[in-house]
Amino acid sequence: MKIAVSSSGNDLDSQVDPRFGRCAYFVIVETDDMGFEAFENGSIALGGGAGIQAAQFVASKGAKAVITGNVGPNAVQTLSAAGVETFVGQSGTVRESIVRYTKGEINSTSTPNVADHYGMGSGAGMGRGIGMGRGRGMGRGMGSSTWGGSSQPAPPALSKEDELKGLKDQANEMRKQIEGIEASINALEKK
Repeated sequence: MKIAVSSSGNDLDSQVDPRFGRCAYFVIVETDDMGFEAFENGSIALGGGAGIQAAQFVASKGAKAVITGNVGPNAVQTLSAAGVETFVGQSGTVRESIVRYTKGEINSTSTPNVADHYGMGSGAGMGRGIGMGRGRGMGRGMGSSTWGGSSQPAPPALSKEDELKGLKDQANEMRKQIEGIEASINALEKK
């Protein structure tokens, strides 16, 4: 069975990326033999709809399940419509998450555990607990509570080193995307 894991890198020893729609990579693992393919996430820089696009992508690759840290309502709906099970609250390496899955140690969910547009930035400045969070502390990062009544625990915080590595990996991927966009712009301007 094929399982898609949101990942900060392109192999089985990469950390699970806590964001689904805006993860750096999707590592799609065949559970029978642990063979895998890694794909850069083309939805990472979208202003909106990243979860939907990511869900459609992993479904198109034949994934029957998704393992991630957090998933929003649009992605959950799209995954569910495609018949893809969703497993949230996961951390560690891609390999470790697949092992937990094959041992039956994690449970699927049909509800999101974060709000729309989670993972678009650092989260600071989104209300700081007032306004969007209505004083419940949901304004910082939006991922510290169980959104939508999910019974899944909040994912553990990444270590400073893991968070730094993930951010550096994302910055490198964004640089590559920007270079590609600039090359396309230059090519079009020369026509």
